[in-house]
Order: sequence, then C-alpha cells, then structure tokens
Amino acid sequence: MMIPEDLYQAATKMLTRAYVPYSHFPVGAALLTQTGEIYTGCNIENAAYGSTNCAERTAIFTAVAAGQRQFKALLITGKTTEVIVPCGACRQVISEFCTDEMPVYLTNQTGKIKQTTVGQLLPGAFTAEDLTHE
Repeated sequence: MMIPEDLYQAATKMLTRAYVPYSHFPVGAALLTQTGEIYTGCNIENAAYGSTNCAERTAIFTAVAAGQRQFKALLITGKTTEVIVPCGACRQVISEFCTDEMPVYLTNQTGKIKQTTVGQLLPGAFTAEDLTHE
C-alpha cells in the first residue's frame, strides 16, 4: 500500500520532537489540508498525566489555530511493533474536524501501514447534531 510520503516524513520528524519523559512512547502526526499545507504534531506529556496532549490533537489544534478547517488526510506514526492507532479522545477530535470519508494512515517505523477512514475509526461519533434539544 502506498502512503503519502510527504506526510510520513513530516510525522516521522515529529518523533524526535515528542516530549515523552514518562512513557518514552513518541508519536508523530501529520495533517494535510485541502490546500496542500501540512500541519504536524507530537505528543507532549505532563507529570499530571491528564494534561498530556497527543500528537493527533496537537496537529489538529495547530491547524485550527492557524485558521484551517478543511482537511484531506491524516497520518500517524510511532515506534511500535504494529501500526499505531489514535486514542478515544483523539478519535473524537478527529471526527469533529474531519469528514467521515477522510483517509487516515496508521503506520509505524518498520513499514507497516493500515489505511482507514475517520468514520471507521469512530462509528457513531458524538457530533454537533447530538446537541440539539428538539
């Protein structure tokens, strides 16, 4: 399976920027906008574990803070035996900003790849429509 090499390289670079003094589990993410820009993220840990931010959310929040709202693909990588997968909180954030059909590439640093979609990662996601009171 072919993956977007520019996304893979960008996510891989983020592994060296991850702040992981507790878990020693670096994760990198790269998010492609509809206009071709790439926003990256790494996980950033905190001694108060609940304050930790994952790579996927860092990339999405950086893109949104820069004014981006339309995304084309997301790639996540890590130094794992199998492909890395996003946590539940990240899946919810991904579903907030990305269409159900958007491709998500789950990879590792040894060449394993799984392509999925946002909708497959979080079927039945809680959305803005669930907030209506009618």
